Amino acid sequence: MTQSSKSASPLMTREIKAGLDLRESTVTDAFDAATWDMVVSLGLSQQLTTGKVLTDLAEAGRDDIVVCTADLGRPTQVVDFGRRFPDRYFNFGIAERNMIGAAAGLATTGMLPVISNYSFFLALMGLENIRNDICYTNLNVRMIGTHSGIAMGFYGTSHHCCEDIGALRTLANLTLMAPCDGNAIRAALTTTIDHQGPIYFRTGRGREAQVYDSPPDWRIGGSNLLREGKHATVFAIGNLVKASLDAAAILAKEGVDLEVVDLYSIRPIDRDAVRRAAKMHGIILSAEEHNVTGGLGAAIAEVIAGEGLAARLTSIGMPDEYSLLGPPTHLYRHYGLDGEGVAAKVRSALSV
Repeated sequence: MTQSSKSASPLMTREIKAGLDLRESTVTDAFDAATWDMVVSLGLSQQLTTGKVLTDLAEAGRDDIVVCTADLGRPTQVVDFGRRFPDRYFNFGIAERNMIGAAAGLATTGMLPVISNYSFFLALMGLENIRNDICYTNLNVRMIGTHSGIAMGFYGTSHHCCEDIGALRTLANLTLMAPCDGNAIRAALTTTIDHQGPIYFRTGRGREAQVYDSPPDWRIGGSNLLREGKHATVFAIGNLVKASLDAAAILAKEGVDLEVVDLYSIRPIDRDAVRRAAKMHGIILSAEEHNVTGGLGAAIAEVIAGEGLAARLTSIGMPDEYSLLGPPTHLYRHYGLDGEGVAAKVRSALSV
């Protein structure tokens, strides 16, 4: 991995020349070795708490939990579960579709399989198998797609996943949720453990800034109001939750009062929260590390249009194109997926 990091530097230079906006980054920040090196970054991925939560649940008596991964136990942080419960940990190698089918089979025996894998290789490569093996049969399988969006940075388009929400939202029986940090992951897994049916949890790479000091309230079809505001509401998921809170702090100095909602339940969506925002001021923004086509913004738009709400929606996310390559932090700045980027979109929405 270290060699890959070194060899990738010229590519990063070319992408920067192609338009990657580094703004005021320091030289150290711009070439952050920990961002580039997957092995080094493992120790920094503190917000990927999946393995610890599952271990805690198993030690508390949930002997039905088994964990499945496709050669990604370490970077998705479930390998510790395997060390503690080796007979309940299955590494399928690079055989993602087989893993999904096997998880479905385990679910038919009364086990609760938890799949942990990169979101691209799980949600997009395995879409057919998720549909036919898990959702069609409405089995109790938990799927955790990590490193979603452009979190894989320089690993490139084959590892980026900006289409999973759009694809998974169309699957009947599937609950789709997006915990934004480690405490949210804990809340998501523990409070839905007895839900009947499949759930997909969309998470980041574990390097996200912490939002919750403790596990938050969590329910299927719910959301969390993190900051009240009277001028506009931003519904955010993933790392855009913290970016939206940062934007609110920036805008507050300009006299703009931005409401921030963690709309973690994407399917089913919290329709009451959307109605409330529409009624309050009618200026709504969606914020996600996902293609602006088909994602969270589209789900919100369906509520607005379907119920005839008097609201204008601005979508913040990835443009309908494939990402440049580079360190994730700089890609977020380039695509406006940070506090300054969200603040700029809010200003624009309020000026119309």
